[in-house]
Amino acid sequence: MPNIHIMDERLSNKIAAGEVVERPSSVVKELVENAIDAKSTSIQVDLVEAGLMKIQVTDNGVGMDREDALLAFSRHATSKLLSEHDLFRIRSLGFRGEALASIAAVSKVFMQTSTGEEQGTIVRIEGGKLLETADGPLRKGTIFRVEQLFYNTPARLKYVKTIQTELGHSIDLMNRLALSHPDVAFTLTHNEQTLLQTTGRGNLQQVASSVYGVAAAKQMVPFHSSNEDFEVSGLTSQPTVNRASKNYISLFINGRWVRHFGIIRAIEEAYHTFLPIGRFPITLLSIKTDPILTDVNVHPSKHQVRLSKEKELELLITKTLRDIVRGEQEIPKVVIPKPKTVSSQPNFFESIPSGQQEAVHEIKESIHQDPEPINSREVSSPIIEERLSEELSAKDIVPSAPQLPYLEIVGQIHGTYIVAQAEDGFYLLDQHAAQERIKYEFYRDKVGEVNHHERQTLLLPLTFHFTLDEAVRLKANREQLEAVGVVLEEFGDASFVVREYPTWFPKNQERIVIEKMIELVLDQKQIQVAKLREEAAILMSCKLSIKANHYLTKDQMHALIEDLRTCEQPYTCPHGRPVAIHFSSYDTEKMFKRIM
Repeated sequence: MPNIHIMDERLSNKIAAGEVVERPSSVVKELVENAIDAKSTSIQVDLVEAGLMKIQVTDNGVGMDREDALLAFSRHATSKLLSEHDLFRIRSLGFRGEALASIAAVSKVFMQTSTGEEQGTIVRIEGGKLLETADGPLRKGTIFRVEQLFYNTPARLKYVKTIQTELGHSIDLMNRLALSHPDVAFTLTHNEQTLLQTTGRGNLQQVASSVYGVAAAKQMVPFHSSNEDFEVSGLTSQPTVNRASKNYISLFINGRWVRHFGIIRAIEEAYHTFLPIGRFPITLLSIKTDPILTDVNVHPSKHQVRLSKEKELELLITKTLRDIVRGEQEIPKVVIPKPKTVSSQPNFFESIPSGQQEAVHEIKESIHQDPEPINSREVSSPIIEERLSEELSAKDIVPSAPQLPYLEIVGQIHGTYIVAQAEDGFYLLDQHAAQERIKYEFYRDKVGEVNHHERQTLLLPLTFHFTLDEAVRLKANREQLEAVGVVLEEFGDASFVVREYPTWFPKNQERIVIEKMIELVLDQKQIQVAKLREEAAILMSCKLSIKANHYLTKDQMHALIEDLRTCEQPYTCPHGRPVAIHFSSYDTEKMFKRIM
């Protein structure tokens, strides 16, 4: 007998379900995307026990006639592709033709559908086997119900996580679908409790309010930009509104939610030095482009996408968002609510709006700490920085952040914070962060100069020893080091000497700076001059800045603030920490009950 045979269709559908139907949220995704493709303007998703017991999706789309309703459950059945040429111009969310057959293979399915012009159809399927076809109501649209998911594949069921975890995946998915289609009214319920509801009026800010809350949505800024191939638009948060996870960054390409490392990196670059390490903006980024420039057929879940002209897109995103961030920079404000009783002392840091609370809380925690220099390897500037600087010319209009108001020095707290007053209240300034920003912008300009003609010769050259493989890599990348002022001369097989260095290198820190630059080169697989320059500027600004517990005279404090006023971006240090916090006169008087 032959060893090779044709696999049973029900078995092949179960195997396909292993790729397409990973968990309840996978079913929700396929069904809701089908509803969107069917031109629905209202979609309701009802879950019972996170979808393991029941998933029901009700839409008002175009619906199907009897023939299409039965054919839809056949494997590779699709209305989206007619020929192989269509594969390169995909505009729909679904197109593989595997979803319904895969879902029906591992669950009990009920479907009611109608075009609204002829008799509706009801279909029942269990484990891939058709049980019933009957007439249904004339209601236009489709109701698709999935019950007892994985009931006939217990091996898959045991890998399903807790109800809370599975529900979380579905909520996250529905949030992103709502954000990518603000013109569709979405409703999500779980065990008859409404978790998400949007109006479908096309207002992205309203949808963001439903997903992230009113306070966060109010502090998100719209943006729009385009080049020859891409149009980018959406909302992004001010630097004072940030999160500890990249999960708050949502990317949509032609209406499809995708994951893309390069685009995430471009968004991070736009906020570089505006946010602390490990903090990320809330960004909703929609990208429109000719489908021929995209390839979404790289993964069964269709979450991944390949892009042509990727670097041009990343450059456009970084420049667009950076201009927005520069224009929206502001000093975090402390808002003091009216105390309930005299004995109830107001807590400065718990009463700040949620969008600003986290940034100020970090200041609170650092009051008694000496802010040590942060490892500059963690503050990395992506590859596109070099291209960005090349693209920007004198004709580009870059909005500048509003400058600091004139501040009158009052004093200093713990040798760490400068207290100053203005007409609108008083300010606390972190002297270390302020001087870091000043010196960072100075060194950033210095290290960016092509010719390091201001050099100083060492009386005794600095010698550096390496392993043979390290020496080979350094010899291959000496030009990149010279671009940041480090000139290495070979001194044996695996040693180098430095005989001179730029005069603007931090005094008595020359060896440390050079070692750090060499370390960065050795640690990187791809050496980028722009990245090295950025790291050098951050490192040198850290080394020479005033530390905590360092007392200054009033003249020194005044000079520091005046230098800060001349900075291009005076509100955060190079690591993204706030430089100043504002206490308004109104809120201060409310705290002391001068205003009731």
